[in-house]
Amino acid sequence: MSTTTLAVLVPLLPFLGAVAGLLFGRTAPGFVRPLAILPTLGAAVLAVLVAFRQGGGPAISTATELTPTGSVPIDLSLYIDGFAALVAILVGVVATCVQLYSTAYLREDPRYPSYAALVSLFTSAMLLVVYSGDLMVLLVGWEVMGICSYFLVGHYWETEAARSASLKAFLVTKLGDVPFLIGLFALATDAGSFQITKILGTVATGGLDHPTLIALLLLAGVAGKSAQFPLHTWLPDAMAGPTPVSALIHAATMVAAGVYFIARLLPVFAASRAALVVMAVMAAVTMIGSALAALAQDDIKRVLAYSTVGQLGYMTGALAVGDRSAAVFHLLSHGAFKALLFLGAGVIIHAAGTNSLAAMSRMDGLSKRIPDAFWTMTLALLALAAIPPFAGFFSKEAVLVAAEQTATGHSEFAPSSAGWVVLVAGVLTALLTAAYATRLWLMAFRGRGAAAPDHGKEPLAMTGVLWLLAIPTVGFGLAAGPLADWFDGRALTPTVVTSVLGTGAAVIGVMLTYALWQRATVKAAAGAVVGVPVAVAAAESAAETPEVAEVTHDHPAVPAGSAPDPGRALLGPLHRHAADGFHLDAVYDRLFVRPVRASASLVRFLDREVVDTYVRGAGTGTRLFGSLVRRAQTGNVQSYLSALLAGAVVLAIATAVLANVNAGS
Repeated sequence: MSTTTLAVLVPLLPFLGAVAGLLFGRTAPGFVRPLAILPTLGAAVLAVLVAFRQGGGPAISTATELTPTGSVPIDLSLYIDGFAALVAILVGVVATCVQLYSTAYLREDPRYPSYAALVSLFTSAMLLVVYSGDLMVLLVGWEVMGICSYFLVGHYWETEAARSASLKAFLVTKLGDVPFLIGLFALATDAGSFQITKILGTVATGGLDHPTLIALLLLAGVAGKSAQFPLHTWLPDAMAGPTPVSALIHAATMVAAGVYFIARLLPVFAASRAALVVMAVMAAVTMIGSALAALAQDDIKRVLAYSTVGQLGYMTGALAVGDRSAAVFHLLSHGAFKALLFLGAGVIIHAAGTNSLAAMSRMDGLSKRIPDAFWTMTLALLALAAIPPFAGFFSKEAVLVAAEQTATGHSEFAPSSAGWVVLVAGVLTALLTAAYATRLWLMAFRGRGAAAPDHGKEPLAMTGVLWLLAIPTVGFGLAAGPLADWFDGRALTPTVVTSVLGTGAAVIGVMLTYALWQRATVKAAAGAVVGVPVAVAAAESAAETPEVAEVTHDHPAVPAGSAPDPGRALLGPLHRHAADGFHLDAVYDRLFVRPVRASASLVRFLDREVVDTYVRGAGTGTRLFGSLVRRAQTGNVQSYLSALLAGAVVLAIATAVLANVNAGS
């Protein structure tokens, strides 16, 4: 079987599984789990075969005209380079883990068949984005992911939080998709084609007439899809969906699509140095702001959500300095350990007996009760904090190396100002990332909250997946050398300068957070001795930290405990603002939502009180005229004859008068 045929089957298998699941999920429940797991697993295996056949060599490119358009043609094409081959493996592996995990996590959910089918469709759409060589076909997968996220985030539609979160995710991403679509049309108009190979050829010859405008329009869509400032606010609220969905969106699909899109079309963005500077600033603001917000969240999934936003900022920063190898490397390593973190959070939620948004201040004794989640999440948090030799260290160092080379003038691809912005923001974010990763570990596994009921050993389908994802979390960074051919031949090795800066910042973040946690623990114990209920402090913390309620499963919520929070001491007066995402939602409400609602109210008033008045007036006038005419219809023949005679006399007189006037003239 040819490589092209295998590549076509990779997105096709999950799509067929989704169709079969939607058609037969209710009538044949015994086939739901096989239809969820086997097609996705098959796609992952085929993606591995395609990667080995591609071998990191020249890109595999083939195309056939999908339909004649009369102007810019649309082709059904494949474009598989080393990046596409590796990202497809990530998507297949993470999606398979999510499907397997979900069989246990959602085993009692009555809507599991539709959920599993939508996850398969989500996977198929992302694989279409990864392999597509035509931007219009890529757009199909791009938009299918958007509608799948709407349904999956709103899976628990009985709750207001889930409904609001799904609608917010859909609308915010669509807000970015509008300029994105315009940018695609402008790009295709300049290049004369939607095919990626032809577009890159046009860019290489300087054929783009509006590079800055096109790059900024496309960047707006990427900001929405990959949750970059200022369109990132939908992602933390999307935690209202089931935890496996969070793992899928944050690790391998949806948010990774925007970064991957820029990596694939990086020469288009590089044609405008102004666009690269804008991208660098956007990445820097995203990194620092999300890391500060993560330090103030009490819910474990919202911490991880803001963490995803920040790590995507690292990837965008690498692209802003022109290093797509570092960006995709971090995308791959982040996909492994972030999927592990979210699925581990699902095990914590299940064990803690809370709803699917679990407050860390209410956790106690979980390290002994769920050792699988404890050890695997410890590894993943070390990778997130970029502690060597875990995967996150090597991939984050690759980003910092790229920024440092651009800042010091060793790269002419991007302005040095972009390099300095990304480098400074990256080092500061490394400190903050290590701080909130340490805070999460301490509060979740060393907390002093109220102990939840023990529900027994967690299912093997959940814990086994954690250990499977722990393998790339630990070893993928070391495998970057052998995979250099898939990364444009780049070795992606750390340098002494960036290692000292990045690791030093991470160590400072860890030590500072641990010291503050120890001090808070001592104060909490002293307060309990003198009779001050430390639970009051936790209750105040929960009151200041906005949480999204979600449907509870089979477990009651655990009452607030007394876990100390080092994030408060780290942030000080900034904590309240960071906990609310720096009030961006309130700003958008005042700038956009309220004016739109006021405009809608004005239009409704004009429609009802002005337009409808004229419509009603026209109807009333006609009705009154008809009433007058109706009065003349008496049914008396003599009256009709009299009126006819009178009319004839009037006409005769009028005719005679007119004749005399004409004769006199």
